[in-house]
Amino acid sequence: MIKYSFSIYDLEYFLLILTRVSCFVFIAPFFSMQNTPRNVRIALSFFTSVLLYQSLTPAAVVEYNTVLEYAIIIIKEAVSGLLLGFGATLCSSIVSFAGAVADMETGLSMATLMDPNTRDMTSITGVLYQYVLTLMLIATGMYRYLFGALADSFKLIPVNGAVFHGKTLVNAMVRFLSEYVIIGFRIVLPIFCTMLLLNAVLGILAKVAPQMNMFAVGIQLKVLVGLSILFFTTSLLPRASEMIFTEMREMIVAFVEGMT
Repeated sequence: MIKYSFSIYDLEYFLLILTRVSCFVFIAPFFSMQNTPRNVRIALSFFTSVLLYQSLTPAAVVEYNTVLEYAIIIIKEAVSGLLLGFGATLCSSIVSFAGAVADMETGLSMATLMDPNTRDMTSITGVLYQYVLTLMLIATGMYRYLFGALADSFKLIPVNGAVFHGKTLVNAMVRFLSEYVIIGFRIVLPIFCTMLLLNAVLGILAKVAPQMNMFAVGIQLKVLVGLSILFFTTSLLPRASEMIFTEMREMIVAFVEGMT
């Protein structure tokens, strides 16, 4: 028979750890996918919290005087977990932007599918890039880095030790917006440049042979050439995923610095 006893202070400390971990799992990429069962996410949050609680012992006493103060501490831990997961989720949205630009250039922008991460309608190429990014996240072990960053956050940001610096967080968001556009265009640059050259060729043909319907011809050529370039540039997607993962690490570090 197993007998295990704990004090109310240990329970309070464990619940605060569980709050941060569960909020992180709720919003972090791959773990927050709609295909991931809720029971799996709950079990993952609970057992991860148990391991973190064992590694963080002896538990620090959470100082508070009223129930309202304890609720505020819970909110702080929830916001800390959400910010850490949000920093990683922001970077995964870069591929959706790149896919939207690619489909707009190839004429497939009206065809949309459900994005498994954001649960929103996005372009076909964006969904393709998103699945490739998720596959590379699993293949490269990036999910282990996400949980490692979550575990390290308890050392840098102890329970009830988060101090939110608005200026640092805003600067991190502004820097991300610039990197968002740069990385997105670097991913879609082959398709963008090819479509630019194709538009120039179609413009010249429209002047040389005005009797031809370049609108009907151009639509078919854009789809054919765009899909061909997308096929030939598939080998570059692992490199694009590496750029996104690097930005993901920088965003998590920036958000952690904004809470220390």
